[in-house]
Amino acid sequence: MRALTYTTSGAPAEGFHLGQTPEPHAGPGQVRIRVHAAGISPLDRKTVAGERGEAEPPTPAVPGIDAAGTVDEVGEGVSDVSVGDEVFGLGSGTHAAHAVLFAWAHKAPQIDWSVAAAAPLAVETSQRALGLIEAQAGQNVFVDGGSGGVGAVAVQVALDRGLGVVASAGQDNQDYLREIGAVPVLHGEGLLERVRAVAPGGLDAVLDIAGKTPAEDLAALVSHLARVVSIANPEVAERGGIFTGPTPSAGPDEREERGLGQAMAHAADLLRRNALVIKVQTFPLERAAEAYARSTSGQVRGKVVLLP
Repeated sequence: MRALTYTTSGAPAEGFHLGQTPEPHAGPGQVRIRVHAAGISPLDRKTVAGERGEAEPPTPAVPGIDAAGTVDEVGEGVSDVSVGDEVFGLGSGTHAAHAVLFAWAHKAPQIDWSVAAAAPLAVETSQRALGLIEAQAGQNVFVDGGSGGVGAVAVQVALDRGLGVVASAGQDNQDYLREIGAVPVLHGEGLLERVRAVAPGGLDAVLDIAGKTPAEDLAALVSHLARVVSIANPEVAERGGIFTGPTPSAGPDEREERGLGQAMAHAADLLRRNALVIKVQTFPLERAAEAYARSTSGQVRGKVVLLP
């Protein structure tokens, strides 16, 4: 099948190759899809760059964890989907013509393929992070890095939970934060003062998406560092906060234990109710190197998505 591959961790995006690889097949508790769109996530970028401390990838390795497509193969023990169903979810090797998913939900007909492909990991991560800090309706949370693929989703997931949201971004994305419902502040030097100015009553929790603000500064915004969760800075955990990393592949039992199926159902519900709007920038698979470069530029509004 046609797929994007790389052979050496740490290789620049220019080291990608577009070629033919063997087709994957659905194992127990899995489904295979014909991929219509596949998101590029921070997890993909870290994996390709060799930043996750893993051994050299198999040759050739196909990146990608987010995808949306049409089911064309159903594994043993799967009863909630059939061949021909339109789904989106979490899988492996999704930057290809076909991919296997280990967690999924049905895609509503009105949802664009690229938007569906942008949602899975971002919703799962946001839901997990907000759960770890036990954010409750009526509380106020600061999302540090609120305009990117995960941050913008985290803002909207928090708002849907009834939270008040202050979020940081660059100058060009201040209006975008307002558009999705957050109170915007400019990131960079003086951030704490700006956050306190727009939240004089204080904050109940902090969700660090960008990993650029020192842990001690984030802790200064709340009563205790245990009210700070980061998906990008392990130092937060070293100082008493919470660090939650990416979601790897999962078997059927582990998938339910970790609530991945529930997270995908939540994503489907948010999209269906228009409670989640994701801006996407799409690139054909032939321009994957450009797409990855764009996704790491720090200037992305929303999510970069590949169209196989």
